[in-house]
Amino acid sequence: MLDARNNDVFDVLVVGAGIAGCEAALAAAGRGARVALASAGPTFSGSSFFGGTWGLGLVGPDGEKDEDDLVGAICEVGRGVAVPELARALVRGIAPAVGRLEARGVELLGADNPDERDFIPCFDRKRRCWHGIGRASYRAATEAALARAGVTLLPRHELLDLVEKDGRVCGAALHDVRSGTARVVAAGAVVLATGGFGGLFSRTLTMPDVMGTSAAVALRHGARLVNVEFIQIMPGLVEPVGGVVFNERTFRYARVEGVDGPEAGALLDERGGHGPFSASLPDRAVDLAVSAAGPRGAAVTYDLPERLPEFMQTYFDWFEGAFGRSPAEGVRIAPYAHASNGGILVDELGSTGVPGLFACGEATGGMHGADRIGGLSSANALVFGHATGRAAADCAASVAALDGEAGRPPHASPDLGDLRRAMDRLCLIGRTDEGLRQMGRILDELDEKNAQAGSVHAANAILSARALVTAMLARTESRGAHFRADFPQEDPAQARPLVVSLDEGGRPVAATPSA
Repeated sequence: MLDARNNDVFDVLVVGAGIAGCEAALAAAGRGARVALASAGPTFSGSSFFGGTWGLGLVGPDGEKDEDDLVGAICEVGRGVAVPELARALVRGIAPAVGRLEARGVELLGADNPDERDFIPCFDRKRRCWHGIGRASYRAATEAALARAGVTLLPRHELLDLVEKDGRVCGAALHDVRSGTARVVAAGAVVLATGGFGGLFSRTLTMPDVMGTSAAVALRHGARLVNVEFIQIMPGLVEPVGGVVFNERTFRYARVEGVDGPEAGALLDERGGHGPFSASLPDRAVDLAVSAAGPRGAAVTYDLPERLPEFMQTYFDWFEGAFGRSPAEGVRIAPYAHASNGGILVDELGSTGVPGLFACGEATGGMHGADRIGGLSSANALVFGHATGRAAADCAASVAALDGEAGRPPHASPDLGDLRRAMDRLCLIGRTDEGLRQMGRILDELDEKNAQAGSVHAANAILSARALVTAMLARTESRGAHFRADFPQEDPAQARPLVVSLDEGGRPVAATPSA
């Protein structure tokens, strides 16, 4: 690998080193570009490499004949807010992406019993082509590929701001976490692959480097966000360990504290069909009961069959190996913020519409909607990471070395605990007008405090959180991952995306794309 010096010049700078960022870096290098791959954490980080889950699934169409059906399912599950063109580009890119992984030597696992109903993807209506991606295999094969391609790695470099010249993004200001110094990197194009908004919550099922702050950076430079109110809320463990994804398939054999009555069995069986909470399904009653249990979580016990289905057995084996006990002994669960269905608005090639600025992976939105079919997050990273890297390399402009700190205030280490705890309390399940406006006032107070502290990281986190709150307030209904306790039903008139941009005063505003 190569070491970058301050003010080095690259054709393409990719920020974020999960699957989407790695694929973008390799694709850009494959077009002959000089590429740097920066990440707030280590290389191979982000949600793709979150250790609190037992696997990484990849779903695609079952051959060309299934492509149109899968596109239709994405739009149906998206409940009117997915962008059909992006959904189509996603589906058509999955088979070639699988081929690239196989050619690289990445281990792709298959199911021994693919006809079991647990292999129907979350929210989907039928079985698809399913693969498990071996994380260790992906890392080893991709690390070797990055080295062969001459990609410069910049681990533990957090994005502070972008650099513009003559209306075009031409680099970025990065914070070297290890040395505490700023680094300005020039690039003909910048790709943001920094993940979703999980880091804005304290109860989150993401890696620490998924901070949600790059959305604010993109907004300040003219990009727009779409569907950011739709954040997947997953049941996660609080006992015997915290910060671990709960296997939703086990709901089918579970007794859950607070879920009682004659319909409990049917609700839990239905809830076992999808991981994230959905306000659009009757089984939301399960998640509302879990949320009502408070910070200690709802108790879950099991009546298990003698032979577990394959998907569940894999989870039980992983759990016992990782934590030294079986989940059959009972657990407690609570709602956690997980992946984001929305993010920076892009086209099929990852362009944000801002010259020189691209984005891909969970940092983006539009290809998913109010709910997302399971296994398509990995597909999104693979497909759009590759397409975006190629497009960024092709569009990269010639740039020279840059000086200065990109016009942003100096970096300071912030304490965002108050922000994250408030987001947990007011912006997970059960959002209300009163609660969201209270969150807005909290953000105002944090902004005032940060005006003295001068933390770029905090300023970015506050603006990203404000963008989420703006979208949550504007969507006065419940749809998919977005639940408003004061508007608990879907409103057919709101079956369209919401786009967030900044007004002339730098405050987020939400509107429909045609507005």
